[in-house]
Amino acid sequence: MSGSFLEAFLKRIVGFILVLLVLSVVIFILARVVPGDPARIALGPSASQEQVDAMRQSMGLDDPLVVQYLNYLGKAATGDLGKSLLSGKPVSEDVRTFLPATVELVVVTVLFMFAVAVPLGVLTAKHRNSWIDNVGRIVSLVGVTVPSFVVAILLQIFVANFVDGWPILGRVDFQLGSLDGLTGFLLIDSILAGRPDVFLSACQHLVLPAFSLALASIGQITRITRSTMIENQRRDHVLTLRSFGVPSNVIVFRYLFKLSSIAPLTIMGLEFASLIGNAFVIEMLFSWGGFASYGLSAIMQKDINAVMAVVLISGLFFILANLVIDILLALIDPRVSAKEAR
Repeated sequence: MSGSFLEAFLKRIVGFILVLLVLSVVIFILARVVPGDPARIALGPSASQEQVDAMRQSMGLDDPLVVQYLNYLGKAATGDLGKSLLSGKPVSEDVRTFLPATVELVVVTVLFMFAVAVPLGVLTAKHRNSWIDNVGRIVSLVGVTVPSFVVAILLQIFVANFVDGWPILGRVDFQLGSLDGLTGFLLIDSILAGRPDVFLSACQHLVLPAFSLALASIGQITRITRSTMIENQRRDHVLTLRSFGVPSNVIVFRYLFKLSSIAPLTIMGLEFASLIGNAFVIEMLFSWGGFASYGLSAIMQKDINAVMAVVLISGLFFILANLVIDILLALIDPRVSAKEAR
């Protein structure tokens, strides 16, 4: 099993590297063919043509496209993602500033998904066609059909009118001041700095945006967990266990849950990766100031270096999420790694 697992793992690594290279080529070409001169964007409309030409030369925009790509790829491999055309700051510095906020939000969202959706899916499958199942179906239907931004707006209106003192904007109360931590993750930095007040405030600020992001996935994961649990209940070995009088709770949580966890894990991993780049609406509504809203701003302002960095980093998260999922699934079901190795 270890040999097949290692072989499948190496194949995945090679495949993911190729995917990332193809993605870099596609986004590089698209960034170069979109209307607008990057040098003119960087200098502004009042710059003379001589200044624009000099800027184009300094940026290497007059070089052949292949040379430009190879130069960019070599710098990106060392962490140099170029400079923002608008702010003039290194894009890597912007990434370090904005990315932790979104990652923290997405991690809490995924944990919230797991804590709510999986137990709800197990309960609805165990109590099929009961009132618990009906409640689970309603939650699933609402989560799948109602857009996340609608949920966010409704939550903000409700909390602002009926829950005194609960925050609806930002990442932390402004009265607490700024916290210059090592990681950029407020929950971690507040613990390292010995600031329980900041930690509590950050937790409160995370509740509404995390719930808004999680609700749609909660509905989807609940439905998938329920359907896979019900399907696995018909397997021969489960029926055999029931015939021998094994308690229902033991069958559900020791055997069925493991069999039925593959699909929910896959969905949660992909949701984590997709939310890194797709959480911009929620970030804008809650004034979160994260990586997704930074990417949207870069697209709107045609900041090509920032756009390329956002796309590549989002793609990297997809790759890492898929890799983690593959490892977890291989540990849960060794047959997965054996199939991949063939």
